[in-house]
Amino acid sequence: MAEEKKHYMTMEGKRKLEEELEYLKTERRKEVVERIKIARSFGDLSENSEYDSAKEEQAFVEGRIIQLEKMIRNAVMIEEEEGSANVVSLGKTVKFIELPDGDEEEYTIVGSAESDPAEGKISNDSPMAQSLLGKAINDKVMVNTPGGEMEIQIVDIR
Repeated sequence: MAEEKKHYMTMEGKRKLEEELEYLKTERRKEVVERIKIARSFGDLSENSEYDSAKEEQAFVEGRIIQLEKMIRNAVMIEEEEGSANVVSLGKTVKFIELPDGDEEEYTIVGSAESDPAEGKISNDSPMAQSLLGKAINDKVMVNTPGGEMEIQIVDIR
């Protein structure tokens, strides 16, 4: 049997997944079952789009529950390592400037389960994070992006 993928996350990220799982199991499941009951009352199931839609939603909810349970079961908590305050690692927020123009950006490196680029959280599996991990303040780093290579310089790690 293949080893299941580890999901790196912060305590906050794990808590959010646990809350979503609880909601799906206690509330959403009941809502979907009720939709199925109502749709059945409409008669012939072979031509009942409400029933088909409710069953598809049920499959989605059950699939998400399985996915969340697996992610939580295989969670590896991100903890700050001793003596690594100035080295980029999981859970750290990194501020850098793009060279040569000096545009400043800031990202927190999290596990894929918590990744949300719009919120400034990038996955440790992303090309940007892979380029930054293990680097220190003032290091210059080449990053492969979909738009080509770019050079950045790390200005802060916290």
